Parts: sequence; structure tokens; C-alpha cells
Amino acid sequence: MTDTRKLRSSGNWRTVYGGPLLIGVLSTAGLLSALLYEGLGRYFSWLALGAPIVLTAWFYARRRRA
Repeated sequence: MTDTRKLRSSGNWRTVYGGPLLIGVLSTAGLLSALLYEGLGRYFSWLALGAPIVLTAWFYARRRRA
């Protein structure tokens, strides 16, 4: 087993599930904000629901370069 694989697999649950949980909570907050609030809540919902798309594009572009 290589050193890189050991570093990736030896994390605790936060390093494995932390990112997806954060994106899920942010998406849920964005959906609720869009349904329940007006004004600034609408702007927050656009940012919160756009974040997973931006993160996916960024990681995809970063992986294609490497």
C-alpha cells in the first residue's frame, strides 16, 4: 500500500464524510431559505444551492489538470 493511500484511508469519520455532510446541510438550508424567507433569504438560497455546482466544477477541473 502506498503512502498516499494510507493517508487517505486512515482518517476519522469527519475527514471522510465531512465534506458531503456540509454540502447536504448547506443545500437543505438553501432550500428552506428559498421556501420560508424573502429578501436576503432568497439571496442566501441562491448561494447555498449554487455552492455544490461550483464545487463540483472546481474539483472536476482540478482533477482533469492532474
